[in-house]
Amino acid sequence: MSSTELPETRTAAAPPASRTTRAVRVADGEELRSVSLPGLTLTVRSRPGAEPGLPPALYIHGLGGSSQNWSAMMPLLADLVDGEAVDLPGFGDSPPPDDGNYSVTGHARAVIRFLDSAGRGPVHLFGNSLGGAVATRVAAARPDLVRTLTLVSPALPELRAQRTAWPTVLLAVPGVASAFAKFSKDWTPEQRVRGVLSLCYGDPGRVSDEGLRHAVEEMERRLELPYFWDAMARSSRGIVDAYTLGGQHGLWRQAERVLAPTLLVYGGRDRLVSYRMARRAAAAFRGSRLLSLPDAGHVAMMEYPETVAQAARDLIVDHGGS
Repeated sequence: MSSTELPETRTAAAPPASRTTRAVRVADGEELRSVSLPGLTLTVRSRPGAEPGLPPALYIHGLGGSSQNWSAMMPLLADLVDGEAVDLPGFGDSPPPDDGNYSVTGHARAVIRFLDSAGRGPVHLFGNSLGGAVATRVAAARPDLVRTLTLVSPALPELRAQRTAWPTVLLAVPGVASAFAKFSKDWTPEQRVRGVLSLCYGDPGRVSDEGLRHAVEEMERRLELPYFWDAMARSSRGIVDAYTLGGQHGLWRQAERVLAPTLLVYGGRDRLVSYRMARRAAAAFRGSRLLSLPDAGHVAMMEYPETVAQAARDLIVDHGGS
């Protein structure tokens, strides 16, 4: 099947026998489907627009995340865009890619193939963390696919990473992920989730009891996946490799090539992407807007969805919406 043909689709209610049987949470108003492409299967979470004919949007999560990371924000823009959030290969409910390519370029290629096959471009493109790096590559390589670009704490190269980001960097070292998996084998899913929340949220107390319960259930599901740690390690390695690329393939050089109107969102309490990178990013993305949230952590679209959605709304409306 060529990349321009429509992909085969099937409902998420009947996954292949080789995949986990634990159910993936789908919020009210969302739809989940699986899209098959040669060598690649992607789970896509849809939040249909409030009316037919709205311009499409695509949301890309970060390292260790999933399309659920956008569930709080997507309904806030449903009157403006027809939203879809993708599970990158090996994350969420998407199985690993056949070629084992978890590089930033590999993830960007998967997004481009999905958009080309679905014929949904150009889209209003959103990315967080790793997804921000992926979205930057997509926007630079295929400007025809991107109407506007919204990046929340994008994982762009830093010369001096914060100490709190070092564990993520260490996952890229061969053998570390498997060693950590053995070391933490007795940790409960709730302990793991609370650790992630303390790393990703400016204030973990903003997570409701229901939100914590859902996160624990999702962690339980992911820990059953035989490729969980491998996907984490290889994607971490992909980020580190992308940081070392120079010339026209460097992420900062590609940021300078982005033509789409861009919104940058940075959190003052981000423990993974330094707040000091906001100024450099604002200079790299031409004519970009910067939203600084002093109390936000690494996932501002989850912590302050209304504020991020309003800034994205302003960007989309100011540039014609459709």
